[in-house]
Amino acid sequence: MTDLSCTLPERAPHDPAQWPALRPTPVLRIDGGATERCLDDVVEEVPVALVFNGISHAVLLATPTDLEDLALGFALSEGILQHRGELYEVDCLAAPQGIEIRLQIATERFVALKERRRNLAGRTGCGLCGIESLEALARPLRPVAPAHRIDAARVATALAELPARQRLRETTGAVHAAAWVDGDGHIVALREDVGRHNALDKLLGHLAADRQWQTGSGFVLVSSRASYEMVQKVAALGIACLVAVSAPTALAVDLASGLGVTLAGFARGRRLVVYAHPQGLRPSSD
Repeated sequence: MTDLSCTLPERAPHDPAQWPALRPTPVLRIDGGATERCLDDVVEEVPVALVFNGISHAVLLATPTDLEDLALGFALSEGILQHRGELYEVDCLAAPQGIEIRLQIATERFVALKERRRNLAGRTGCGLCGIESLEALARPLRPVAPAHRIDAARVATALAELPARQRLRETTGAVHAAAWVDGDGHIVALREDVGRHNALDKLLGHLAADRQWQTGSGFVLVSSRASYEMVQKVAALGIACLVAVSAPTALAVDLASGLGVTLAGFARGRRLVVYAHPQGLRPSSD
């Protein structure tokens, strides 16, 4: 048996920007009666702590790529920040058990965050995770402005482009993607992560930081199912159309219906199912 352990990369580089997204791992491949020992690339899943003005708020399990996008997207889509200008500084630091992202935010938003955390404390015995989920359901959001009606053929165009853009998925088969698609159906930005919500936050953070996109002229395409939180996140940034490769949940449909978000699922080739606000999509004209 060949010893492959010496070929593995360092587990935790000092600089988080150098943390690899993939880890070569010794595996045994079995094909019928044949076996082969070799290396396979496995995607990293790293604890990432989000620290706002010195106070740790959340720990995510994420792929260690595009971490500043992840932090900004999370802060905006979770209502911690109202706009990009309220984030003053972002630093990514290696920690003993993962990566720490330290964000300096506007004092007003930090005071609001502390008040939110205070109001959550002690309401239930199920733990902070459960409390945050209940609080998320109650978070008020404004209905999104109507977007330009999207031709379903543009969804098919984006779906055809998606596989070639999912580089981590092609290598590992273990990550989700979220893409911003323009009015012509072309993918102009895409982010990947082991968590579908993380992938979406990375995309939203990138779009917010770039400031060169129009929410009314395109849509978000995700390679996963569409959950309640994903509808909530796109609506928080004023995006009026979310298309998923898999199914939405009933709660996601309810929220999309209330917020004016066109929600479609089971997007496969030229076929899809529209669950909320069908006026946002029209049958293919070509």
